[in-house]
Amino acid sequence: MDAPLTEHLARRAAAAARAAATAAGRPVVLARRADATVVRSGGVVAKAHAPDGDPERLAARLRIAAHPLLSHVLLAPLTRPAPGDGTGTAGTAEEGALLEILPGGRPVSLWPYGVPVDPDAPEAAPWEAAGTLLAHLHTVPVAALPGPVPPARGPAKAARALEAMRRAVRPTAASRTIGAAWASLPAQVRATAPPPHGGGLCHGDLHLGQLVRHPAPGGPWRLIDVDDLGLGDPAWDLARPAAWFAAGLLPPAAFGRFLDAYRAAGGPAVPGGTEDPWPRLDAPARALTVQMAARALIGAEAEGRLPDEVERALLDACARIAATA
Repeated sequence: MDAPLTEHLARRAAAAARAAATAAGRPVVLARRADATVVRSGGVVAKAHAPDGDPERLAARLRIAAHPLLSHVLLAPLTRPAPGDGTGTAGTAEEGALLEILPGGRPVSLWPYGVPVDPDAPEAAPWEAAGTLLAHLHTVPVAALPGPVPPARGPAKAARALEAMRRAVRPTAASRTIGAAWASLPAQVRATAPPPHGGGLCHGDLHLGQLVRHPAPGGPWRLIDVDDLGLGDPAWDLARPAAWFAAGLLPPAAFGRFLDAYRAAGGPAVPGGTEDPWPRLDAPARALTVQMAARALIGAEAEGRLPDEVERALLDACARIAATA
């Protein structure tokens, strides 16, 4: 772990907390991954984004998240406190900017802290809130947003996961099954950026870890993590829950609540009423199944272990996908 980076994020979060007249609190590392490091101090979170991303597109995504049209859907980023805030080494950012670029090019943003979904209470998972928020996101008038709006990165992540698996995982029956499932998908789905169907504003990486309550703890649910936000096919935002459902990892009742809430809020990705949603969800859900299985296999290989129960369910789903080609 990059200790200087973690310390810098802690100072940034503490300074923003003080600027908001709230207690800074002891710094807590919330995430340490290759693509993100997240540190909390009191009511503020500082996030170092992926080092290989596009800062201009990230800045555009932050401007969209801060727009009033998204205030009922996305948690809005915080502006940078004034220079001379006691944070030590400064990156490139003006006071009031939404994005700071550290020496070396690492982008950093600041956010209010929100209470996440409790992973130990699956019966209380906010599937209705997730469906409603997605529907509201997908119906935001894109023309009214500050442009240009970048493309959503959801579809491209599936192709990148397959490439990463081929680099990191030795050929095995499991990796060949995933590859066969991927090869069975339509060429448009396997492209790094499939053309949008309808072209709405999409989250790009929807799962329950992307929902928080703010103001905490009893506030409304909001979506977080805008790294993949942009224009795309709204069906891809429903694809992960659909893939979980198809793999037997999400109970039918929970998936039904999610889908019913999305439809009730006017979501455009699937037909309303009682019409079958799968003609729109099938291909994206298959792609997300392959993506999740590839990432799971990479993790198991890196840790020197066999796939766990959830990972085996994804591999079994890939086998079914390949068998129907």
